[in-house]
Amino acid sequence: MTKSELIEAVAMQVNTFSRKDVEMIIDTLFQSMTDSLSNGEKVEIRGFGSFKIKERSGRQGRNPKSGENIYIESKKVPFFKAGKEIKERINK
Repeated sequence: MTKSELIEAVAMQVNTFSRKDVEMIIDTLFQSMTDSLSNGEKVEIRGFGSFKIKERSGRQGRNPKSGENIYIESKKVPFFKAGKEIKERINK
């Protein structure tokens, strides 16, 4: 499902808001989640799952094109863990 498909699905179920309003609500939701993750906070949506930031340490790697050894810097990556309810619904 893409973001536009999500907006369309919500707009069809909620007749009190226009498609434009639904788009603004979903954009605000995603922006709030992104801001929280950027600040190092965990985002948890009950029944769906949780998002958090994991730190990957630096390591030695290899350039696949040239075969040269390179150092890969440490970085932060988003991590999603599915909740119990969504796992149960998927595995019905």
